[in-house]
Amino acid sequence: MEKYETHEHDVLVIGAGGAGLRATIEAAHQGVSVGLVCKSLLGKAHTVMAEGGVAAALAHVDPQDGWETHFRDTMKGGSFLNHWRMAQIHAQESPDRVRELEHWGALFDRTQDGRILQRAFGGHTWKRLAHVGDRTGLEMIRTLQDQVVHLGVPVYMECTITRLFTEGGRIAGAMAYWRESGRFVVFRAKAVVIATGGVGKSYKVTSNSWEYSGDGQTLAYEAGAELIDLEFVQFHPTGMVWPPGVMGLLVTEGVRGEGGILRNAKGERFMWKYLPEARRHEYAVDEDEARRWVEAAVENRQTDDKRPPELSTRDNVARAIYTEVREGRGTPHGGAYLDISYLPAERVQRKLPSMYHQFMELADVDITQQPMEVGPTMHYMMGGIRVDPDTASSTVPGLYAAGEAAAGLHGANRLGGNSLSDLLVFGRRAGLSAAQYAKALASNPRLDEREIEREAGETLAPFERTSGESPYDVHRDLQTCMDRHVGIFRVQEDLELGLKTLATLKERARKVRVEGTRLYNPGWHLARDLANMITVSEGITRGALLRKESRGAHSRLDHPSMDPALGKVNFCVSRAGEEMKVAATPLPEMPAELRYLFEMAKEKVG
Repeated sequence: MEKYETHEHDVLVIGAGGAGLRATIEAAHQGVSVGLVCKSLLGKAHTVMAEGGVAAALAHVDPQDGWETHFRDTMKGGSFLNHWRMAQIHAQESPDRVRELEHWGALFDRTQDGRILQRAFGGHTWKRLAHVGDRTGLEMIRTLQDQVVHLGVPVYMECTITRLFTEGGRIAGAMAYWRESGRFVVFRAKAVVIATGGVGKSYKVTSNSWEYSGDGQTLAYEAGAELIDLEFVQFHPTGMVWPPGVMGLLVTEGVRGEGGILRNAKGERFMWKYLPEARRHEYAVDEDEARRWVEAAVENRQTDDKRPPELSTRDNVARAIYTEVREGRGTPHGGAYLDISYLPAERVQRKLPSMYHQFMELADVDITQQPMEVGPTMHYMMGGIRVDPDTASSTVPGLYAAGEAAAGLHGANRLGGNSLSDLLVFGRRAGLSAAQYAKALASNPRLDEREIEREAGETLAPFERTSGESPYDVHRDLQTCMDRHVGIFRVQEDLELGLKTLATLKERARKVRVEGTRLYNPGWHLARDLANMITVSEGITRGALLRKESRGAHSRLDHPSMDPALGKVNFCVSRAGEEMKVAATPLPEMPAELRYLFEMAKEKVG
């Protein structure tokens, strides 16, 4: 090991978004040695793209709100495939985590009496999202990052983890390389927290940035951890569709939360006809009621009017826009119109400053004067690493996960705003549990030098090949495969073809050739990322094939209804030698006292 740069920590956190930063802070507060590794630069995390707000039942605007309602909304939004205990912890602890963020210096928008202001979002019964204009994620990262810097935690920036090492079935460390020089780094660690986000770059149209290549899920899978619910991929209903260079760039749900209206090319407000039959009673029944709701929102006052249909859940709105386009009622560039120009220009610029500048600078559209063109974009993974709700531990001792890389909280579909409170609640729990686990170990586990050498050789293999494809060609074909066969609507034939294509892509990826040196070589980085993206894509496709129903973000045209039996299982992905195994595992049953919350509201569980 003397030939490699080596660092030793009690806890190694992989990923410096909201979940990774919060885990780092908590572990450091426990007095253990913590190292933070990020693939990009500190501060350039995908959390900054979460613009609309953080969901927490603070009840500052709607005093009727409480953790019980937040819990019910989360479970209903996830079609009851959520782990009930995760949803309970999340709803109960989110307010304290937001107040903690405020205590650390986060500057939230305010009510007239000085409390944190909250806005409406899809699927939430009450105005629940604490926000900073439409830059909430950016403010969160700034605040958490300041805490990490003040704690003096070493940060290994532009460093890519390629493998987790185990000894006796428990975590022992990790292998990485510096993206700038290509030099290898070995980390010895008693515990590892994975907070690497999702796998958006497997899709061509995505709001995700280049870092999102399924690294954490694959690292955990190869180390022996279980993954669940991978078939549930969230397509955010509103991404930019024009110009082509920014296709997929996120248009925050905050636009609809502030009163944005969706219309098709005929000028029809179409969302009313796509409301789920069982939930139509939750939404405004006509334009007048929807208008009164907006007026109340502008004035930050309560109203008995129900929320507009545009605030249906993300999966439903995404399918509605997709259907309007498919049936010939789309905009010139293949989307729908999202209009907030009927509100005062000053309010739009004050509440949605990022959106105003984004459309003005990138599309030459003034959203205070004209509508935006938007369409679905791959945005979020509900599935990921299976974790224990209370400790955020995976099925591998010493391995923890939080944020988008973990699974269980969101079920079949995530409600907007729940991701940011998820980061805070379970990022903290992951850091705390990892630190406690590390303290209980007398010494760092031993690393096998043969495994280190083997990993270094495999990582450098693309340079040794004298022939082979470019990794860019394989990546392009992967994105085409996932967009075409495993997209918003799915059918058996497409999924089977997608699985065959992925098998071919896996073989092609193993033979890619990279030219040049290790210095500043993005082709080499992509060659490594390809294996991760293909692994998670295979899990998505296999899960989608087995889930012969439509539930949440998973829509099967050949199985359009929900199957009650499948509402009681997660599809679990695990490694069996070199093969991927997918099997149904039972969903934990909700206790009677929580089921009673739904009975009180006269709602059906499941």
